[in-house]
Amino acid sequence: MNKEALEQFVTQTKADLLAERNENGHWEGRLSDSALATSVAIAALLLAKRRGVAPIETDPIVKAGLDWLEKNRNEDGGWGDCRTSPSNVSTVALCWAALRLARDEGLQFPDAIESAEAWLVQEAGSLDPEALADTIYRRYGKDRTFAVPILTHCILCGAFGKRKREWKLVKPLPFELATLPHGFFKFLRFQVVSYALPALIAIGHARHHHRPSLNPLARMIRHWAKPRVLRLLEKVQPKSGGFLEATPITAFVAMSLAGSGQESHPVMKKALRFLVTQARENGSWPIDANLATWVTTLSVNALGASGEKPLTDEEAVPVHDWLLGQQHRIVHPYTQAAPGGWAWTDLSGGVPDADDTPGAPFPHWWTFTGVDTLTHDWARAMKAERFNATHPILARLPAEIR
Repeated sequence: MNKEALEQFVTQTKADLLAERNENGHWEGRLSDSALATSVAIAALLLAKRRGVAPIETDPIVKAGLDWLEKNRNEDGGWGDCRTSPSNVSTVALCWAALRLARDEGLQFPDAIESAEAWLVQEAGSLDPEALADTIYRRYGKDRTFAVPILTHCILCGAFGKRKREWKLVKPLPFELATLPHGFFKFLRFQVVSYALPALIAIGHARHHHRPSLNPLARMIRHWAKPRVLRLLEKVQPKSGGFLEATPITAFVAMSLAGSGQESHPVMKKALRFLVTQARENGSWPIDANLATWVTTLSVNALGASGEKPLTDEEAVPVHDWLLGQQHRIVHPYTQAAPGGWAWTDLSGGVPDADDTPGAPFPHWWTFTGVDTLTHDWARAMKAERFNATHPILARLPAEIR
């Protein structure tokens, strides 16, 4: 490719990227359809239906989801996390279990079940629950963040049989530790990541419900902790109902509550409503609702990589204003993250983190370099006052790049 062709390509790419902005002037993006998210959403809704608490939309969206799973198998008969991903044992196990649960509810997809079972036998050696559990644990090592929810899903769906003793395959999660002040968490060697607190609570509670510890002291402590952690679960649930705005963790929480006698818990209604709203017309679910903040910072930084000012003053001010509005100004109730950070999304379930916070200030640096060209008095005031008063991180930057 010669220089002229390269410059034309860059110009067209920038134009295409600018054209993807929404009506508010920033970027939102659309995550891929996900077999993983679709399978757990289906399971949560079907288990809620068994308990008589499913939303009225459940039947058609579950059927559409199952159709999507059947039509979107990989050539090897399995599923990956999204349509272009290679098959992996975690997603295949989740889809297989959801299809088994659907079969028990009268929804027949024999070809999809057969191909999933053939894939799992090739991967794990058999469909024996212990063999599958061992394969899944090996995939994740010491980290229980994914292995324990996957196995809980399989058991709740009945894929491992109907016996309570199968719960021994689910390693217990110390949900009682959620009652401790958050400051203690940094000193504890959790085998789940901090943002998985809702799953720690709901899945840990479900495991305790079905297979209490043989240790009488642990049993007593968990019995004492149960109402307290369930209240905490309600407290950290965002307004949207979706934990982290993510289908998987929200579905794992919902199915665990439904499978442990907590189907009437206030968290259930909001979680199920979130799952319904995330269902797509083609029958699938995405992993996350959106990555608007992350996509916007990436887009703005990419457009400004050449050092040129890619947005007009009128275009830059709304993006700048919107990004400022996404900064979290108080201690986050979920993770206790300090004020001043950004999440990946503008939705209520977002959590400020070290991945997304570093990207957010950079657009401001170059978008408002040369800000003297702005003629809007309110924009000048925003630059001078809002940065200092409501943007403590950026206020510390040198004045010439603010």
